[in-house]
Amino acid sequence: MPTVKANYEAVFVFSMTLGEDGIAAIKEKFQSLIEQHAAIGQIDEWGKRRLAYPINDEPEGFYVLFNFEGGPAFPAELERVSKITEGVLRSLVIRKE
Repeated sequence: MPTVKANYEAVFVFSMTLGEDGIAAIKEKFQSLIEQHAAIGQIDEWGKRRLAYPINDEPEGFYVLFNFEGGPAFPAELERVSKITEGVLRSLVIRKE
């Protein structure tokens, strides 16, 4: 039986304390993780944005949106990895209709 694939969107907010090189490295880390487990689509770099409220005393974050198509187990793994990765302020993975 073939695996059912669905379209997902993942938004990450990275800490500005990482600096440009750190942000590029962490973005690359998540991009390669998604590529290993799913078919990656468009990557939209929103850049530096002011947060609605400070997270860890930081007023700004660097936003990146990944679109990908994968199996139902991968989004939970992606969220797990984002929670234990230093420099990720927030992340959200949703299934697109």
